[in-house]
Amino acid sequence: MERQRTTVPKLSRTEGKWYLVDAEGKVLGRLASRVAAILRGKHRPEFTPHLDLGDHVIIINADKIRVTGRKAQQRYYLRYSGYPGGLKKITFAKLMHEQPEKVLYHAIQGMLPHNRLGRKLLKKVRIYAGPNHPHQAQKPEPLEI
Repeated sequence: MERQRTTVPKLSRTEGKWYLVDAEGKVLGRLASRVAAILRGKHRPEFTPHLDLGDHVIIINADKIRVTGRKAQQRYYLRYSGYPGGLKKITFAKLMHEQPEKVLYHAIQGMLPHNRLGRKLLKKVRIYAGPNHPHQAQKPEPLEI
């Protein structure tokens, strides 16, 4: 009886596409999970967990993203400087006002693998607060999420 071999796709043969996502009016977690799946390549039939087979994603209008419930007042983000007493806390509403790209970036980062592969995949997402982006040369396809 002959065994069937598992094929492993070659990274040189896979061509990454570019997608454009408009975040206006979208819910933060639902958008982040769809974008994370595209970055990993889970939408492709040749998906392999340990390889970077994903596509590039451009997200515009990140300042118009929404959250449900009372998360805008209750959710907060932490950073630590490394020094005693150096824990900084900022609310979702304040971070959205100051740097709306970071909110979406943090949500997508939490849904990717926490290793070298995840850090590599995170470089394939570009997030912009407004409707303009400098990637017209890549001819991104609009993606409805």
